[in-house]
Amino acid sequence: MSTLISVVIPTRNRPPLVIRAVQTALAQTIRDVEVIVVIDGPDASTEQALSRVDDVRLRVIALKQNVGGARARNIGVQEATGEWVALLDDDDEWLPEKLDKQIRVLSASNSLHPICACRLFARTDGGDKIWPRRRPYPNEPMSEYLLCRSSLGFGEGIIQTSAIVVRRELLLKVPFTPQLPRHQDWDWLLRVSKLEGVSFEWVWEPLAIYNLEGGRWSVNRTSTWRESLNWANANHQHFTPRAYSYFAAIQIAPRLNLVRDYSSLPLLIRSLLRHGSFNLRALLFGVLFAGVPTTLLKKVSQANLIGKDSVHRRVECLTPPAKTIS
Repeated sequence: MSTLISVVIPTRNRPPLVIRAVQTALAQTIRDVEVIVVIDGPDASTEQALSRVDDVRLRVIALKQNVGGARARNIGVQEATGEWVALLDDDDEWLPEKLDKQIRVLSASNSLHPICACRLFARTDGGDKIWPRRRPYPNEPMSEYLLCRSSLGFGEGIIQTSAIVVRRELLLKVPFTPQLPRHQDWDWLLRVSKLEGVSFEWVWEPLAIYNLEGGRWSVNRTSTWRESLNWANANHQHFTPRAYSYFAAIQIAPRLNLVRDYSSLPLLIRSLLRHGSFNLRALLFGVLFAGVPTTLLKKVSQANLIGKDSVHRRVECLTPPAKTIS
C-alpha cells in the first residue's frame, strides 16, 4: 500500500540518536507517512532498539554488510512506497509541522520536479542559529549559493539533507553517489540542479534541527584535502569558476592547515588556474583558512554566526554527541 511521504533514515551504531530521529518523524502532524530506517551493516543494538518502537509505520531494513551512507540512503529510496521522500540524518530532528508545511508548498508548485527545503536550527556549542541566513538570489547557480560567502561564518547558503522533501521519482533518476568519501549532499544538489524541470521551493522558517555540537566545527581528520580536490575536479562542470575558487578556499585550505602538507600545493594551483577564477575575497579566505591556527579560526567563525538571525534560546531536545561535516 502506497503512502504520501516516505522518510528515509540511514544509520549505523547510533541507537539513541536514530531512535530520537524516528520519534520526530513519527510525530509529524501529517500521519500518512512511513519511516524507513536502513541499518548500514550488522548492528544488533540498533535493531534491538528499533524493535521496541511500537508503530506500524516504521520499517527497518538491516543490511548484511556495510555499504556506506549514500548507498544505504539509495536502498531506502528504492524500498519506499511514497510519492514523496523526505530525507533525515540519524542525528538530526524535525519539528512536528515540517512535512505538513513542505507538502503544502510542493502541492502548489507548477514544476515537474520541485524540491522543497526549509530553514533549520543549527545547534552549536555557541547556541542555536538559524540557517540559511539568506535565500538564493534569482537565477543564482547552485554552486555559488552553497559555496560563495560574504563572511567567514558558516550557514549563509545551505540546503541540508534533513531539510528537503523531493519526489521519489527524481531520487530514483538521480541517486546519491555511492562510495563518495565527502561532499555527498553537495554532489547530489549540484547534479540535480542542472536538470530540466527541477525547481527549489522554500518554507522560510526553521523546521529541522541540525545537530552540530561537540566538536562538529572541526575539520574531519579522516579525510584529506586531495579527496576534496579530486571530487571538485571530477565535477568541475557543475561549478562556476567563482564557486570553484570559493570551494578551494573554504574546503581545501582548512585541510591544508590541519595537516600542514604543502608538498602538492602546485597541484592545487594548477587546478585553480584551470577551473577557477580570480576573486579577492575567496583569495583572502583561502589565506586565512590555510594560515591562521584552527583554534582561532573556530572562534572567529562562531563569532560571525551570531547576528540578527541567531537564536539565543534552546530548542527543546536532547544534546547529541559529535557529528562530522560531510
